[in-house]
Order: sequence, then structure tokens, then C-alpha cells
Amino acid sequence: MARKAVEKLSKDEAREEADDLRKEITHHDYLYYVKNRPEISDAEYDRLFERLQKIEDRFPDLVTPDSPTRRVGAPPASSHPTVEHVAPMLSLNAVHEAKEVKDFLTFLGKEVGDDAPLVLEPKFDGLSVELVYEDGVFARGVTRGDGQSGEDITDNLATIGALPLRLQNADDAPDPLAVRGEVFLPKADFQDANKERVERGEEPFANPRNAAAGLARRLDSEAVARYPLDIYVYDLLTPDTDEWSSHWALLERFRDWGFRTNKENRRVAGFEEVEAAYNDLLDQRDDLDYEIDGVVLKLDDLAARERLGTRARSPRWAVAWKFPPREEQTTIADIVVQVGRTGILTPVALLEPVDVGGVTISRATLHNAEEVARKDLRVGDTVRIKRAGDVIPEVAERVPQPGVERGPEFEMPDKCPSCGTEVVKEGAYTVCPAGIACPAQLKGHLTHYGSREAMDIDGLGEKTVQQLVERGMVEDLADLYDLSEDDLRTLEGFAETSAHNLYTAIHETTSPPLDRFLYALGIRHVGGRTARLISRELGTLDAVVSADAERLQSIPDIGPEVAQSVADFFDTERNRKVLNRIREAGVKPKEVATPEATPLDGKTFVFTGALEGFTREEAERKVERLGGRAASSVSSNTDYVVAGSDPGQKLDEARDLGVEVIDEEAFVKLCEG
Repeated sequence: MARKAVEKLSKDEAREEADDLRKEITHHDYLYYVKNRPEISDAEYDRLFERLQKIEDRFPDLVTPDSPTRRVGAPPASSHPTVEHVAPMLSLNAVHEAKEVKDFLTFLGKEVGDDAPLVLEPKFDGLSVELVYEDGVFARGVTRGDGQSGEDITDNLATIGALPLRLQNADDAPDPLAVRGEVFLPKADFQDANKERVERGEEPFANPRNAAAGLARRLDSEAVARYPLDIYVYDLLTPDTDEWSSHWALLERFRDWGFRTNKENRRVAGFEEVEAAYNDLLDQRDDLDYEIDGVVLKLDDLAARERLGTRARSPRWAVAWKFPPREEQTTIADIVVQVGRTGILTPVALLEPVDVGGVTISRATLHNAEEVARKDLRVGDTVRIKRAGDVIPEVAERVPQPGVERGPEFEMPDKCPSCGTEVVKEGAYTVCPAGIACPAQLKGHLTHYGSREAMDIDGLGEKTVQQLVERGMVEDLADLYDLSEDDLRTLEGFAETSAHNLYTAIHETTSPPLDRFLYALGIRHVGGRTARLISRELGTLDAVVSADAERLQSIPDIGPEVAQSVADFFDTERNRKVLNRIREAGVKPKEVATPEATPLDGKTFVFTGALEGFTREEAERKVERLGGRAASSVSSNTDYVVAGSDPGQKLDEARDLGVEVIDEEAFVKLCEG
């Protein structure tokens, strides 16, 4: 039967239909997530959900705490309040050797009898949370925190499809009900999330546990809803031993209430059964769609648990038997292309997380397409990982797997994965020429634009930039100047004073030195010194924008590659549009006035060692402002080497070539003419 249009529903009709829709959707959630036997298609489910959403949009006061529409998230919160747990959330004593497990079983044997039944569960590597239900409705969700209290992340947890917002068979459940579960990001979704982050120029999550913890604790639950977080429930925080005698029976009751429990849970007794189940899960570890790092052994008898009690932070009736860490060898889950701040496209291997030297590695740079081809790396390959210089993860080599069919060869894209601009080849590198108009380059450009050496915008760090871009508040450099103090106050970590300070710092950059502004634009191959050379020669921003490659190359020390890069940057229509908007916002770089005669005219300086009155950049800037040239290496054309404290090899080179060496005091006198 056709439903009446939402616009024509009376409030009473809307209330009645909304109640029916909530019950129907909740029933289908239970069938899908807990029973794993859906009865309707995804399209039909979406129609029910969208109908409920429309009714609630028209009648906001009809929204209930258990409405499935809470899955889409709530507006950003300013912080997560701290909440005390219903009961302490204890940690588990961890063991690594079979002997320690035998000792635990011996202890149980003395206390409750030999071969007492145990429940063995996978030890999830996720975020442990407390879920509290009142009158059968999800009331709050709290992180473990210090075990006594944690952060209230209710809105974020409500976005998880497998978490019931209203209990099934609530009449049989305690009220209030507090259970413990583990939030995780499935492995496949973890790799998809990292692929998106890498392609947007963001740092990927280190591992699924970090991803789950970071997402679940975000302040913006609407953003959390975009990620398919999942949850398993495994304990009652306030067990009633008169009602239930067995943990195994309690797990079955959880499913009746609408929670999802793990199908790998099993009942065991004695070390042989425990060891067999441990080895079985260790063998399955890589095939599971969630991360586990061991197994948990729990005494099944709840009354016996009560008698055994707890230590300071862990129960006496349970132990975690940890798996050995994965080491060095892992699998390439995907090869994605990351766009850096300067536009270079870099292939990145997304890896199944692996422990290398005590650090979990989930990604490794592959440098360029030639490197991928040289090592013959493909998706699905088993590889050996090393940390170059004990820091940077690197794929050392492919580990041949005889008889295993390999994936297709990797190819670099023809277009930028972020903005769709046709890429260009520059030697071994593939480059997106879109510059400040490319979204993937935007975060790096914004951070660079606000850096101390560029526009020096205090408060515009990486975390702030990430929020501005992810919330759509800044889509290019020019948008910085449209931000209000009210906009900035909505950012995580910002209050009235910090928002005012950042707003002021942004608007104090409207009259920058020309060279700092050119450097701030992040033009490929243009560092601080190159920006100073161009500024001193051309004098105004208009002259720089209109200069072709030939004119730029006529500037001393500007080579053809740099000249072409600058010309291409300002020839790109999108870059010019952004630049025009920056100028319309009131940014007007200072013109450079070059006097006819300067104290250091035509002199070449090289600096070595630490100076007291200048940073290296300040000293080089002073030389160039006074008509001289600052070089990075000593040659027979060098006029002076300025030696500070702890000079390096350049001092010896100067003496060998007979170049005059002066100290900082003599340098200052030369500058004064």
C-alpha cells in the first residue's frame, strides 16, 4: 500500500508511523548484525530509513533516543565529558609462554577444582568500551579510560550498526544494564580508510586499533558515521550470580538482547584443549577480518569468579595469552598514490600491520614507479620490511611464494588522484602541476604557508589545518582570510582567546616581504634563497607573475628547471584564480627596492658553523639584500667564508682554495659598508 506523502502527515500520523518504522528497522538491524540472516534488500532497508529520517526532519520533537537515525551522527561536540563507570573496567594479566598458562590453570585447579570449564575468546585489538542501557534504551557509551572513569562517546558509538539502540527482549534484561565490548575497524575497511587518507595527503592510521580508538574519540560524530566501525560484546559489568551461573550462558543471553558476540568463542577445559584452541586462532589470525593479538581465558563459573575476586587492576579468574608479534614479513594489501605538498605523486604500499623493531608498520613508501618496477612489487605480494636508518619503513624486497598467482603490475595514474589534472613526468618522478588548486596538496600548502619561514602564522599547525580542510572550512589558501573568529572557535582545542589570536595572526600577514610570500606559495623547486633571488631581480609580484621562463632563467643562479616551474605555476589558471582571491582579501606583498650600489655588490659568501647574531637563513637574506650572493658550497669564485662556532668541512675547503675566511664581527662590518 502506498504511503501518504510526509508533507501531508498529521503529527499524530507521523508519530504512529515513526514508531512503527523504528521497530521495523531495529528488527532488521538485529537480523543483519546478530543473526546474520537479512530478510530484506539493502535498497528496501534504505527506503525505510530515509522515510523515518524525513518524518523526523519534519517533526524534530518526535525524535527518540533509540531512533536508528542516530546512526548518522550528531553535530560536533566541544569535548567529551568524563563519566564514572558503573563498575570498574579491569585489565587482564598478560602471559606469553605456555608455562605461564599452565601455572594459571594450576592455580584455578587448587581453588575451584581440576579441569574447571573455561571460556576462551579472541583477544581483540581495539577500543574497550562500557555500554549502559536504561529502560532497554542505549543511554551512554564510555571509553575504558583509567578503569574507573572514561570519556563519554555516546553519539559516536550510536553510529555503529551492530550496536543495538534498543534491546531485544528487554524484559529479561537487568535495568540498568552495563556491558563491556570492543570497538574495532574491520581490516578491509581499515585499508580502504588508509587509502582515502593517503590520497588526500593525510597520514594513515598506524593500525586498526589506533584507527578505532581515534575515530571513536573524535568530537564530530557525523564524520565518525562515515567509517564502518564494528563492535563485539563479551562481558557483563555487573553480573548477578543468582540469575546466571555460567559465562557461556551469559554470552547466549547477550545475543537474545540484540548484541553481537564472536563466533570464535569456545568452551575448553585443561591445557591440551586450551593450547589447541590457541594454535587454531593463531593460524586463523591473518584470515580474520579483525585484529586479535592473543586469546582470553576466563573461568566459566560466575560464582567461583566472585569468590576468587580481583587483584589491584586485574581479575584472578582470567588471563590473556598473547600471540608472538608479527615480524618483518607481511603482505602488500594495496598500492596507492599519495600527492605531496609539491605535487609529486608517490606510490605507497599499504601493509598488513607488522612489528619491526618494536614499531607497528602499516605503510611504506615505494619512492617512484621505477622503484616499484625494479623490485617488481604488486598487490598481494609477501614482502620483507626494514626501517631505513631505523626510522623510515621501507620495502626491502619481495619474498617469492611459489605457486601463488600474483596480481597485475603497478602503473602510475595518468591523472592526479585528487584533482584529476593530467600529470607530467619529471625524470623519475610523476608530478601534479595543479599546485595550490589541488586538494591533496592543500593541507601541506596551508601548513607550509603558515610556517615560520613563510608567512609565520602562529597557531596554524598541522592539527588545525587538518580540521579546517576536513570540515570544508578552507578549500584553498584564500579561504584562510574569510574565516571569522566564530568559525575558529568551533575547532577542537580552540576557545575565545586562541581563536582571536589565530584570526589576528592570519590578518597580520597582509603585507609580507615579497620573497617570503613567493616561498609561502609552495612553488616546486622554490626555496627561501630562490625566492629572494627572484624578488630582488623582479621587485614586484606582478612582475613575477608575468615573467616567462626565459626572463626567469636570465636571473643569476636560476636554472631552466626552476624557471620553468615558476612560469608553469603562474600560467596555471586555477593557481592564478587562488592568487587573485588572496590579493582581493587584502594581501599585498611589499615591493623590493634595490639601490644602485650596495656594500656587498657582486660578492659571494659561504657560511659555516653557528652564528650568534643570525640564523643561517637571516645571514643569507642579509647578503642578498645588500647585493651579494649566498652560496651553499665553497669554490674558487667564493669571496668570503664566514666561520662561526664549530665550523665544518667548508672551512678546510676555503683554506685549501685560498678563500678569505672572516668571523661574524668582520661580516657585520662588511654589511655596514
